[in-house]
Amino acid sequence: MPRRRPAQQRSRERFNRILTAARSVLVDLGFESFTFDEVAKRAEVPIGTLYQFFANKYVLICELDRVDTAEAVAELKKFSDQVPALQWPDILDEFIEHLARLWRDDPSRRAVWHAIQSTPATRATAAATEKEMLEIIAEVMRPLARGAGYEERMSLAGLLVHTVSSLLNYAVRDVNSSEEDFDSIVEEIKRMLVSYLFSVATG
Repeated sequence: MPRRRPAQQRSRERFNRILTAARSVLVDLGFESFTFDEVAKRAEVPIGTLYQFFANKYVLICELDRVDTAEAVAELKKFSDQVPALQWPDILDEFIEHLARLWRDDPSRRAVWHAIQSTPATRATAAATEKEMLEIIAEVMRPLARGAGYEERMSLAGLLVHTVSSLLNYAVRDVNSSEEDFDSIVEEIKRMLVSYLFSVATG
């Protein structure tokens, strides 16, 4: 966790500027070359300001992951309010489309996703961060996965989330950013997950 979170407006603006700069460094240089010096330079703040908030670069990366996950949770809550319903495959389609647009249009999301895999500690922190998201999905799946307990539904939710993330990463990395090819892969992701959930519902 950050050492502290800013309370005053000016401090919050500086904090957000640091997060924005950190994203640009990740995209341009990758996590291996990610340094506080470069983040401070791009954020136009003294490097000591970064240390006021973050003990090291791993804490900063985990904060970026929290921001991305919070956005996904907000969207999932809208999704969960509409499910279960007869049109749940259409709603799932819309949600995956939303994630795909974010993944394609904001390269920092993929950069953060890669960076968070860098150490056991960051992976463990990410797992704790994503728990709220998985719990929403697990609850949505309750009427679909009849008879499945909480742990089984959480496991299914984790499988769905990480499958989508991995395949979106593949779509961006291995398709040379052709929009048509990216969209084609996203359609296959949707079809695969809808088919999987129908299998869970009828299994």
